[in-house]
Amino acid sequence: MTLGTAAGPAASATGSTGPAGGLGGHLAAVTLPPCAARVEQAEAAVDRLRTAAVDAVAVTWVDNAGITRVKAVPLGALVHAAQWGVGAAPCFDVFLADDGITTSPSTGGPTGDLRLYPDLDRVVPLAAQPGWAWAPGDRHTQAGTPHPGCQRLFARRMEAAAAERGLTLRAGIEVEWVVALAGGPQDEPQYPTHGPAYGMHRLTDLADYLRDVLRALGEQGLTVLQIHPEYAPGQFEVSVAPEGPVGAADTSVLVRHTVRAVSARHGLRVSFAPVVEPGAVGNGGHLHLSLWRDGHNLGHGGPGPHGLTAEAEGFLAGVLGALPELLVLGCSSPAGYLRLVPSHWAGAYQCWGLENREAALRLVTGSTGERAAAANAEVKCFDASANPYLAVGAVLAAGLVGLDRHLSLPPEFTGDPAAAEPGSVPRLPTGPAEALAAFERSAVLREALGGPLYEAVLAVRRAEGEQYAVATPEQLVAATRWRY
Repeated sequence: MTLGTAAGPAASATGSTGPAGGLGGHLAAVTLPPCAARVEQAEAAVDRLRTAAVDAVAVTWVDNAGITRVKAVPLGALVHAAQWGVGAAPCFDVFLADDGITTSPSTGGPTGDLRLYPDLDRVVPLAAQPGWAWAPGDRHTQAGTPHPGCQRLFARRMEAAAAERGLTLRAGIEVEWVVALAGGPQDEPQYPTHGPAYGMHRLTDLADYLRDVLRALGEQGLTVLQIHPEYAPGQFEVSVAPEGPVGAADTSVLVRHTVRAVSARHGLRVSFAPVVEPGAVGNGGHLHLSLWRDGHNLGHGGPGPHGLTAEAEGFLAGVLGALPELLVLGCSSPAGYLRLVPSHWAGAYQCWGLENREAALRLVTGSTGERAAAANAEVKCFDASANPYLAVGAVLAAGLVGLDRHLSLPPEFTGDPAAAEPGSVPRLPTGPAEALAAFERSAVLREALGGPLYEAVLAVRRAEGEQYAVATPEQLVAATRWRY
């Protein structure tokens, strides 16, 4: 299948990024506000949180293995943390999912320190953890400059790159999880419900639990669109309202943390791992996004396929062409490739289609009458081991290159690509090594991520690929089941 036009190949999206100044800068979008302003905002936050009976604030970031790490401060120390940050060693950039540590050319060893600054615009009391609040964090150097390895700042840079082109994006990440009875870290899951897939049976069995998940998310200011049983045993999914790319990544972290906390209060444990049982349907982390200009959804009302404007088509063509290398960021764990198999609605083929749940890129127009607001695209090949900031930032980078080059989508595919003539529809990488090779060929992602972040991601993926190179599916699933 040809994935490009005369405007340039979409298949690997290498080379220069075209007009609008590239993707590697935009530091103005990530520098810290003046210290006095941070202190004033923190003091107001402390007053608000004290009224909510908060005693401590958990400040999180997500590492390159997709694990959420945390530093917490008592409420009385929040002003100091906002002013000067909290210490967080740079070695976390090369942590593995099992807490092993590798090295990269720019990161490794015990030397050095960074400062983790809470984003007080997102600080919120945690409904399922009385006395606690949460805030996502940005990592800066001790001199106050942006840390080039900070994944959240990378996503903010890509959001700024879109804004420079007059574009805004709305995004949302579906959260899927498997709930099990509490047990040891390597125990196979024992399910609290054995109802059928998508069945009311499951909702009835766990009605109190699911109600508490909804209540907690609502009390934290999130708008839930739907919650339902999924396909695999003990599996559920929740979707929340779309927002900006960085906000969507923040929200996915908060949703997962909330689900885990509510589960613990019900004597349950959860897994967001790509695969919980070998051979079963796994947990996806599907990314929905829509492109907007001047309040108009560019996925609707245009002359392109199914109403796409030329800008939206170029953006999606860039994403589609870059999917092999994007898997390094959206399918982080080697276990993710056990989920990414044909005929499982995982998006194992590099194609697109209207409402095609087997295509890696699914176009969603929405119901007649709401399409101007609802039209979006879904990246189905991503899973819940991904760092959401890396995933949304990299998709933005690839899409903006496609937009700048005026790329066109190839013909869409309808039906199951697995039933097509062999070789007529390209498979996405079937393992970490193949995806890494595509990642190393991508000049776009190398430029967008910047040297230190690119090198750290590469080091972590190589180390985990080698770590599990000879593992059986059963061993790989057992090693990762309760890490996510």
